[in-house]
Amino acid sequence: MQGNTTASPWYFPMRREARAVHELAITRSLLQIALDKAGQAQARRIGSIKLRIGRLSGYVPEAVEQNFRLLVPGTIAEGAALVLEWMPLRCRCKECGHEHDATPQDCSCPACGAVGFTITGGREMFIESMEVET
Repeated sequence: MQGNTTASPWYFPMRREARAVHELAITRSLLQIALDKAGQAQARRIGSIKLRIGRLSGYVPEAVEQNFRLLVPGTIAEGAALVLEWMPLRCRCKECGHEHDATPQDCSCPACGAVGFTITGGREMFIESMEVET
């Protein structure tokens, strides 16, 4: 199989072409949401869009930025700043209930040392805020 073959258990390999099309579709949807919201506010221009993206979402920041730049010409978002804020992997310990930031390589509980956990954050991708001119 071609494409990224990262060995992380948190990464599901996808052919490069399929991933590019998938990320383009997601970026197009996010841009459409921003344009719709700006239209509802009767904005003349979008100055910036802040996205929150979870570490486990599988999105590549460079691809999101490149797709955004590809899609905005001719829209009120042309020239807008795209701000990406990465959200950490969050886990809740199944033993003691402690919630903490983690990495895919180490989700053990810093409070009790247990390794059983439930993922509570890190998969999200949404528009946090926008700056518009009316």
